[in-house]
Amino acid sequence: MEDDQGAESRGTVVLDQTSVGRLSRMDAMQHQAMAEATHRRRNARKGRIDAALLRLDEGEFGYCVDCGEEIAPKRLELDPTTPNCVSCAKG
Repeated sequence: MEDDQGAESRGTVVLDQTSVGRLSRMDAMQHQAMAEATHRRRNARKGRIDAALLRLDEGEFGYCVDCGEEIAPKRLELDPTTPNCVSCAKG
């Protein structure tokens, strides 16, 4: 699921040495950090989707993975990947 732009933005920051000032280096580092954060969020979201699909295949979708109680339909409408009922999510 990784695209070329994502792989490129997570690589080593290579700067044009003729125009590199402190701010342009900081901008490049910030861009790289933002790209890495986006990549982590995408992977986390994909993991939640994969887990929800697995629960669906196993006939366990809509039930809390911790207590086994049914997850409120409104909660699933808001986030179909949620694995927990409200009680268990609160801890």
